[in-house]
Amino acid sequence: MELIVIALIIVIGVYLIFAYNGLVKARQMAKEAWSGIDVQLKRRANLIPNLVETVKGYATHEMETFSWVTELRANAGAVADDDVAGRAQSESMLGDALVKLMAVAEAYPELKANENFQDLQKQLSEIEGEIQMSRRYYNGAARALNVKVESFPSNLIANNFGFSQMDYFEIENASDRAVPDVKF
Repeated sequence: MELIVIALIIVIGVYLIFAYNGLVKARQMAKEAWSGIDVQLKRRANLIPNLVETVKGYATHEMETFSWVTELRANAGAVADDDVAGRAQSESMLGDALVKLMAVAEAYPELKANENFQDLQKQLSEIEGEIQMSRRYYNGAARALNVKVESFPSNLIANNFGFSQMDYFEIENASDRAVPDVKF
């Protein structure tokens, strides 16, 4: 009988170690995935001033749009790194502003033909694709962690060791889900 109790304690101990390590791994994967999104969003934010300046040269009377894009870029950068929902909202608004900026550019054939502008459009399109891939990876990693945090019996370990669910990086408006229309 004593051996059975010792074996049971050992099995439970081994399970606790594996469950805890699984939760740590899932949390680290989600953090690493968030880092991937952050890198792509920073790449896009770094591209925006060049895009705005290029369009400004052709569309000087669109100052309100330029100010709006610049302000939203600053707001997106000011959101705390661990505020996934807040970052998603600010990035969604910035995406709307970029769509409007591209619409302004459509009215200027000389601008559309500008090689620098075409290069910036291409870079923006590539970055938007990278953001989508990073978002999918992050959401998958967050889902894996959330399942472990909610599932029995790993939820007992998660609750006792401070593991919590992570928010998904979601875009709220269906119209925002579209990649900005970038035409060459």
